[in-house]
Amino acid sequence: MKADVMVDTKGMACPMPIVKAKKALDSLGSGQVMEVQSTDKGSVNDFQAWVKQTNHELLGYEEDNGIYKFFVKKI
Repeated sequence: MKADVMVDTKGMACPMPIVKAKKALDSLGSGQVMEVQSTDKGSVNDFQAWVKQTNHELLGYEEDNGIYKFFVKKI
């Protein structure tokens, strides 16, 4: 999936992946997509809850060798 910006939060624990993601998403325009990469297993639940709370769209996520990739579309 093509993203307009990629945020690397590998090695960071909660809440830093969400904090970094929010900061990056604030700089995007409506309809743009952000990819966040994290190694925190808890980030799966964190991102699902965060996008629901902020009304953005989680386009999907995948896990590859312990790296979680989240694709969030700014509404």
